[in-house]
Amino acid sequence: MLTIRKKEDCAFDQISLGEIMLRLDPGEGRIRTARAFTAWEGGGEYNVARGLRRCFGLKTAVVTAFADNDVGRLIEDFIMQGGVDTSFIKWLPYDGIGRAARNGLNFTERGFGVRGAVGVSDRANTAVSKLKPGDIDWEDIFGKRGVRWLHTGGIFAALSESAAQVALEAAKCAKKYGTVVSYDLNYRPSLWKDIGGQEKAREVNREIAKYVDVMIGNEEDFTACLGFEVEGNSGNLSELNIDGYKRMIAAAQAAYPNFKVIASTLREVKTATVNDWSAIAWADGQVYQGMELKGLEILDRVGGGDSFASGLIYGCLCGKDAQTALNYGVCHGALAMTTPGDTSMASLKEVENLLKGAGARVQR
Repeated sequence: MLTIRKKEDCAFDQISLGEIMLRLDPGEGRIRTARAFTAWEGGGEYNVARGLRRCFGLKTAVVTAFADNDVGRLIEDFIMQGGVDTSFIKWLPYDGIGRAARNGLNFTERGFGVRGAVGVSDRANTAVSKLKPGDIDWEDIFGKRGVRWLHTGGIFAALSESAAQVALEAAKCAKKYGTVVSYDLNYRPSLWKDIGGQEKAREVNREIAKYVDVMIGNEEDFTACLGFEVEGNSGNLSELNIDGYKRMIAAAQAAYPNFKVIASTLREVKTATVNDWSAIAWADGQVYQGMELKGLEILDRVGGGDSFASGLIYGCLCGKDAQTALNYGVCHGALAMTTPGDTSMASLKEVENLLKGAGARVQR
């Protein structure tokens, strides 16, 4: 059972720790042939804070770092447009070429039909990867100001040795002051392959996991980062091996009794633009299966898992039962994938209408 700090005792409902990149989107075209890109902001951890602010109306902030140049200021402007507090952004001097620190770029094409989505990241040596323990005053954030929920994840932890230490430092301090800690494993082989691969990913994530209340990830994440496999999972929602997920969850909960909630998205990819979509979670000693959205038509799948996380967190912060909180995640993730960009453009009303089974009729 989650124990959540009172809203009136905290300056923020939720804070995210992670990297935010400038996403460059060729729209319906390809990166390799594009002549124009639409700019967005995006980052696995940040997307959660933005969804909680823009869709669910909570007070959120982000802890990150940028090189102080026009690209960094552009990303900051996007963050401010999203309503997320920027007070905890650290600005590093820019040396003119990005040798000391730079801002990350993420070229992402959406995919269509048999052509899957493609992401090409340019994120080495970014400012946020330079963060080290002691750079952020966590005592001020969690102790003096007060935060109800901290969210971070495996993408940030993979950026550098010091980033992993900062994630651990933040989680420990959050726990000290009774802040709920959620963590999205978000395994990205490309981030780990040159720094020790899966073995290093497990070493880092297993240590941070000791301080996590709500662990989020799909079956690949749990296998790669923590070593808990989903046995016999067909990947087909209609033939889902629930027993396999139950065994994985039981193993994870036995290894980490501090986990209060364990959640995983379920996705069967028919094509890049048609998926079956659902989720499963363990909480209060029970396993819950979320709503199933069969044949979900997708415009842009990037950020769908992050929006699932923000919907789940919203449900928990509002004191909803586990099944309802899980379904908030399913519905918010689904709606986020119907619009371009990493971040959600959904409204709370749309989420709750979908939760009640509303269709896609024209609203006038």
